[in-house]
Amino acid sequence: MKIYTYNGKSNLCGPRIRMERERQGLTQEQLAARLQVVDIQLNQKAISRIENGERLVADFELKMLAQVLCVTAEQLLS
Repeated sequence: MKIYTYNGKSNLCGPRIRMERERQGLTQEQLAARLQVVDIQLNQKAISRIENGERLVADFELKMLAQVLCVTAEQLLS
């Protein structure tokens, strides 16, 4: 499988995820725990890699990230 990047980043939503997580006063570990409750198995390291643009975010992961952060997927992509 070929992994695509844009300007050296693997996703566009990472900075928005970080911004929203920090706005809510959550740690990466707390966000990972919220995701695990809804059966998305991401750990703190994966959250860090997403926020830094080093990891792709699958569509179902984006949907659940938006859900646990109480925002829309569009907000995370804008």
